[in-house]
Amino acid sequence: MSASSTAEAPFVPKTKVGSFTNFVDERVGGSGILREFGRKVFPDHWSFMFGEVALYSFVILLMSGTFLTFFFDPSMAETHYQGSYTPLYNVEMSVAYSSSLNISFDVRGGLFMRQVHHWAALLFVASLGVHMLRVFFTGAFRKPREMNWVVGGVLLILAMAAGFTGYSLPDDLLSGNGLRIIDGVIKSIPVIGTYTSFFLFGGEFPGTAIIGRLYVLHILLVPALILLMIVIHLFMVVVHKHTQYPGPGRNDGNVVGYPLGPVYAAKAGGFFFIVFGVLALMAAAFTINPIWNYGPYDPSPVSAGTQPDWYIGFVDGALRLMPGVINDFHFEWVIFGYTLTLNVLLPALVPAGIIFTVLFMYPWIERWVTKDNREHHVLDRPRNAPTRTAIGVAGFTWYCVMWAAAGSDLIATHFHVSLNDVTYWLRTLFFIGPVIAFIVTKRVALALQRKDREIALHGRETGRIVRLPHGEFIEVHAPLDEYKRYKLVGFESPAPIPAQPNEHGVVTRKEKQRAALSRWFFEDRVAPATPAELEAAHAHGHHEAIAAGEDQKSLSH
Repeated sequence: MSASSTAEAPFVPKTKVGSFTNFVDERVGGSGILREFGRKVFPDHWSFMFGEVALYSFVILLMSGTFLTFFFDPSMAETHYQGSYTPLYNVEMSVAYSSSLNISFDVRGGLFMRQVHHWAALLFVASLGVHMLRVFFTGAFRKPREMNWVVGGVLLILAMAAGFTGYSLPDDLLSGNGLRIIDGVIKSIPVIGTYTSFFLFGGEFPGTAIIGRLYVLHILLVPALILLMIVIHLFMVVVHKHTQYPGPGRNDGNVVGYPLGPVYAAKAGGFFFIVFGVLALMAAAFTINPIWNYGPYDPSPVSAGTQPDWYIGFVDGALRLMPGVINDFHFEWVIFGYTLTLNVLLPALVPAGIIFTVLFMYPWIERWVTKDNREHHVLDRPRNAPTRTAIGVAGFTWYCVMWAAAGSDLIATHFHVSLNDVTYWLRTLFFIGPVIAFIVTKRVALALQRKDREIALHGRETGRIVRLPHGEFIEVHAPLDEYKRYKLVGFESPAPIPAQPNEHGVVTRKEKQRAALSRWFFEDRVAPATPAELEAAHAHGHHEAIAAGEDQKSLSH
């Protein structure tokens, strides 16, 4: 028999869709890519949804933003409003503000799409921030994901940049005041500040070019960079494989979960429409950024009770907390004819610089302290890394104090207290709040670890007291199943690593600093129960487990 007769007959699709799909596949090889990617396994846990919410919010931002670009005119040319909103009829304003009003009142579905876009922007930054907190507290940033953590930090900065540039586009009084603050911060930069402001705004603030320039950033450059970072992030997730929470059968060499196709793809698709539906409901029911209440931007008035969107609030709050004078010490100096305004420069740049510098460098700092160069694919429970968790909560508290300070005037008016008292309390919390948060969080994490150890050794307390035949009273403890017990004992508890000499037998100052940090990280720790301890505890408590089993049988009958 010839080879030609034994060869398989070529595949012939029976439908038009099949023919088209086969045509594409034979030319681009898509089936191999889909087959390989579709077999990727993803763990299933509710905390992984925060990253999905961020992705879906960005997709909704792109769709709603595309709709808005058809009707928005980013021009600062003067015009008189002729639209249907009567209170502002014939008022002089910029074309950008007039087109924003037209979108809100004269374009069918325009106000709904504006609010979908704004709510999606807030959700995008919020979910991205919570996703990064989850990654930090569970140690998902460790090798080999350090660069992916940096990509996430860049994404967070770009998300805030996208939000701020879009927030400023309507050219209303509220957004104009935000640009005024940015202008003041830029001008506080020594030597180059005034020139930078002049070129950015196209002249003296507010100039005539800033809205058009922000528009290009908002719809073109920043979204393109965000999309690039998302692609890089997802590519690294596929290459490194997904992290997973500890459990029986889970280790750094496998992934336990569902394949992308069809299980995870179907779940992800359904979740996208849930996010879209929630955002649509919020946009339809809750007004956000009612620009018609503020009026067009005018540099002369400043409205009271104004705050930026929440993700920029920490910068505004730091500016409000900074004093202009402490006793006789002034924070504004004139040096060689240049004015150095430290009471603007320091709060606007230093806190943000500290936050993002620590954020980007933390994976390498922890790896240096722990000397741990292994790959990690199994996550930590936050309580099992008490120092790291305490550092995260301290940083979050510091951010929240500045964020709350952005609304210090509203706190004072709503609670009928002195604005000065609110400012003094927030200034105090600015320094001692993170310290208190660190101490309390670490103590709570250690206490939870001790409780987990107790439960693993002796079982769960039931509150039932029984009397044994020889007269002893004991509390019956319900034994744990293997999965729950593994969750309580299946983690590492590193001990402090002392200073080690180098190849020349010298302990360097840098190594001594690392050893001191290692003691600070790991000196207070609770070691997990060992197999020997578990066996001894279960042998000692065997009669308690029997009593609990007999009691449960009697209750079931």
